[in-house]
Amino acid sequence: MEAHELRNKYGPDTLRARLEAEGFSRTTLSFYRYVRLADPAAMRNELYAEWEALGVLGRIYLAQEGINAQLSVPTHQFEAFRKAIDARTEFDGVPFKIAVEDDGKSFLKLTLKVRHKLVADGLHDEVFDVSNVGQHLDAESFNQLMEQGATVVDMRNNYECLIGHFEGALLPEAETFRGAVEEMLEKLEDKKEEPILLYCTGGIRCEKASAWFRHHGFTQVGQLHGGIIDYARQVRAKELPSRYKGQNFVFDGRLAERITNDVVSTCFQCVLASDRITNCQQHTCNVLLVQCEACATKYADCCTPSCREIHLLPEEVQREWRKGKPSASAKMKAIRDPEALRKRISEEEAVLAGGGSLHTELTEIIIDAADGSDIARHLNTRDSGSRPE
Repeated sequence: MEAHELRNKYGPDTLRARLEAEGFSRTTLSFYRYVRLADPAAMRNELYAEWEALGVLGRIYLAQEGINAQLSVPTHQFEAFRKAIDARTEFDGVPFKIAVEDDGKSFLKLTLKVRHKLVADGLHDEVFDVSNVGQHLDAESFNQLMEQGATVVDMRNNYECLIGHFEGALLPEAETFRGAVEEMLEKLEDKKEEPILLYCTGGIRCEKASAWFRHHGFTQVGQLHGGIIDYARQVRAKELPSRYKGQNFVFDGRLAERITNDVVSTCFQCVLASDRITNCQQHTCNVLLVQCEACATKYADCCTPSCREIHLLPEEVQREWRKGKPSASAKMKAIRDPEALRKRISEEEAVLAGGGSLHTELTEIIIDAADGSDIARHLNTRDSGSRPE
């Protein structure tokens, strides 16, 4: 098969329809391994052809240092997939971390990319021993060390720990992994001789972080092997108390999987208890926020009245309005200041209540539109707060 054919060719609507029509269950899993790959590009093409034939969907990164995979496998093909993985000496026996909650819709397509590094960590591998990692800990050992007073450190980004984290953990303020690492090094400067416990989603970030901490003189570094995902599995299998509370943020279509019924966060818009994390549905925004169901209805699944005003317009007007504007990827990943968000919402609702618009540039778009009367009808109801029909 030609290399240019080894990619997805369909749009999200087609892919979503195909997924809905499959008629079989899927298993969402993740795995990683740091291992030397001689030719990641060639392996990428081999894996794409092999996994596409098995119906695999997901997002997989390959680099000379190994593989990092999050994917969805048709459940009836699970054993065939396991055998295909084990048939490659580089990946033989790699542990699978099975999703805690799985609706079968975690991914729409199969994406395999070759990268310089498995994790965009910003760390210079040549200046430290990346193999000098911390002690791998299972759930029971992690719990015991927590009870003995070890400092627990969340090595994820700030928006990941919003909806769930270990009890008493030191939580990051940074939006990037490198930022979180540097932040924690500074905060823990006086604890170099004390036990510290690192954790992340699936364990891969802690492999680098623990080695970096040891490079900086930390002598008692432990890391949760398999991350939160495998911790939840072990807790349930062994009937252990879960010291992790709430949901686990995941980087796929689910956004989160529930670990315990504890709700550790509040809605950014109304401050009521909620751990429903979502993206603003206004296409050029897409910012992450915690939003309860009531506010999702009130703001039409958007973060602000400003985004709602655009989101409720006919699609052709939205497309015209988006021309020349930066994409969502150029903006911040998550809301940083919920209090400032609530103040902005109050100010924008006041403008709309007075009959004004938050986007005066829409007037020119409406005049230029061929179906202006229909667009005007939609605009007259733009501040109703209801979802479009």
